[in-house]
Amino acid sequence: MRSTRKSEATVMTSKRPNPSSEHAASDEAAAYIAQMLMDLALQFEANHFAQIRRHYQSITPRRDDNPRQLNLFGRHPPF
Repeated sequence: MRSTRKSEATVMTSKRPNPSSEHAASDEAAAYIAQMLMDLALQFEANHFAQIRRHYQSITPRRDDNPRQLNLFGRHPPF
């Protein structure tokens, strides 16, 4: 019979230290910061919409209308 030592049976888990008080925020402050960041993101998107759209269009795959390609699903209606 094999005896199990305590160190073999114990599962080691790393615990995160409690957040320090310097990073703590009140509920009101957290809500204010979240709202400010959302407003900043929306304002940035509004100011740079054309650039963002061009980027996404440049990375979107284009449709291949090769006449030799078999048409298995019919024509897609235009959007």
